[in-house]
Amino acid sequence: MERALDTFRPSTVGWMRGTLAGWGTVLLVLAGVGLAFLAPYGLWPLALAAVGLLAMAWKWFENLAAKYEITEERLIIRRGIFVKSIDEIELYRVKDVRIDFSLINQMAGLGTITIASSDETTRGGDLVLANIGKAQERREHLRRLVDTARQKRRVREIDMHEDA
Repeated sequence: MERALDTFRPSTVGWMRGTLAGWGTVLLVLAGVGLAFLAPYGLWPLALAAVGLLAMAWKWFENLAAKYEITEERLIIRRGIFVKSIDEIELYRVKDVRIDFSLINQMAGLGTITIASSDETTRGGDLVLANIGKAQERREHLRRLVDTARQKRRVREIDMHEDA
């Protein structure tokens, strides 16, 4: 079995710090708790806080269910908590590694890595790794490993375009 060079998951704390949805959820919880204790509004502010906490728990379980490993030859995608699936993308088949991040994502140090490949895993669409910490570093590391894997297998990418 190959040794993992990098293992990572989407970051729930990063999601809370680095997305507007995360900021909104945190503010919802804080506003609900604050209104419940500071003003006589009844129990509905606690219900708002509970909705925010449920959203955080949902995101945490969603992130807990995804784990990514990078080896010298493949990207391994592990998904699921109760029913697990393991999928792999051979690095020499990766066509493009893109990173997207907003201003808020940049401040939190995370981003979304999108991988396009000719592997069966991405036949239905690109693989999107959202809320990844150190996304720029991981993208560069992955890009170097893709180049090394292609050189090792003596593979070249050829794009075929049909002229209309």
